[in-house]
Order: sequence, then C-alpha cells, then structure tokens
Amino acid sequence: GCEEVKKEVEEVVAYLKSPEKFTAMGARLPKGILLQGPPGTGKTLLARAIAGEAGVPFLHASGSEFEEMFVGVGES
Repeated sequence: GCEEVKKEVEEVVAYLKSPEKFTAMGARLPKGILLQGPPGTGKTLLARAIAGEAGVPFLHASGSEFEEMFVGVGES
C-alpha cells in the first residue's frame, strides 16, 4: 500500500536533500524515478509531492511520449 511506497520514497527525498551524505558512502545520484500502476492511483500526485519535499524540479513524461521518440510517429 501507500505506507510501503512512502518508506521507499523517503530515502530518495533524503538523498535529494543532502546528497553529500550518500556520495561519501559511494552512492550515485538517481537519473529518475519510474512509478507504475493503473490510472488514477496517485502516481503524479506522489511524484509532485516528492519533488516539492526535496526542492527539485518536477518533469512529467508519459509512456506515449517515449513511444513516439523511440518507435516513431507512424502515418501522420
């Protein structure tokens, strides 16, 4: 449930707030976070909250944007 996700995300937020603690241990900055699940389960809301809590920009991308980028647009 949500508590499980919250615990996982707290570690990412802590890293984004003070990366020097983690880099001293040899950790590397994550390139991004992938949230998956059915529509309407709060993935975007959670991602916005993570970004706001950590004080970092929120960049949104949907799966169809990647499909167009890597597969092509098809007949247009």
